[in-house]
Amino acid sequence: MSKNLSMRDALRSALHEEMLRDDRVFIMGEEVGRWNGTHKVTRGFFDEFGPERVRDTPISEMAIGGVAVGAAMAGLRPVAEMMTINFALLAFDAIINHAAKIHYMFNGQFTVPLVIRAATGWGNQATATHSHTPEPIWAHFPGLIVGCPSNAYDAKGMLKAAIRDDNPVLFTEVIALYPKPSQIPDDEYIIPIGKSDVKRQGDDVTLVAYGRGVEWALEAANILAKEDIQAEVIDVRWLRPLDMSAVLESFKKTNRCVIVEESLPMYSFGSEIAAQLQEAAFDYMDAPIKRVTAMDVPLPFAREIELMALPNASKVVKAVKEVL
Repeated sequence: MSKNLSMRDALRSALHEEMLRDDRVFIMGEEVGRWNGTHKVTRGFFDEFGPERVRDTPISEMAIGGVAVGAAMAGLRPVAEMMTINFALLAFDAIINHAAKIHYMFNGQFTVPLVIRAATGWGNQATATHSHTPEPIWAHFPGLIVGCPSNAYDAKGMLKAAIRDDNPVLFTEVIALYPKPSQIPDDEYIIPIGKSDVKRQGDDVTLVAYGRGVEWALEAANILAKEDIQAEVIDVRWLRPLDMSAVLESFKKTNRCVIVEESLPMYSFGSEIAAQLQEAAFDYMDAPIKRVTAMDVPLPFAREIELMALPNASKVVKAVKEVL
């Protein structure tokens, strides 16, 4: 049996199941308790689990990150919510210099089983300082796992895997995808860390994406199918560790690739995918690799200009026709 759940509810289900399964798991962050969470993912948790396991924190991301790292080193399994990825930048030192490095620097004597949850994404008129999709920045650093689900089904299975892992995980959730539903099985399932997924089969072009980019890629694939162009859509799901196996297998079949991401073009996820493809499969390349990204500007506030700066399915369709 299964039920239709939004990504928000799928994430809540994953957190609830893991808190029941392991009493070392606790939630911390701004407004996660009495306020039920800014994005309502932790709704009802404070009443059920109490203030020891659902901890409202001061408005200090560096404090949240530092306390979470210490708690994880001491044997607990914190799930720290940063409200949005923009605020997580204030905890960069705790996450990158401590959480991501401690296991290596102490020669494996400590683990940091920590999950940092953060809402990500552009497109809601939040202005330039609150409109970031910076997962590639975090994925730059060894020692930190970075995941970004594209749908509710993946979100639940990926979050459960992240909570059970003994390494620090930055787990980002696209704000625009919170209300989007998927069929969620009643039986427990886990989506392994570092495993990409083929979301649509096709023979003509490979579309590689993560997060909201998958939604745009699938929408474009449906438009292209009406013109008898079959696009294969690969959702990498995890930016670190990055699973290129499905991408390479698809590229060797289609010989053409378009990379779709909500993030910025410079030093990006798309740059890394393109580099790895030309290193590992140059002989299969029949056209230059194209990238569809946000424009290389701070995101404007004005709604129409904001949408113009973002990727969309039409831009993906245009890029596909160029490589064909």
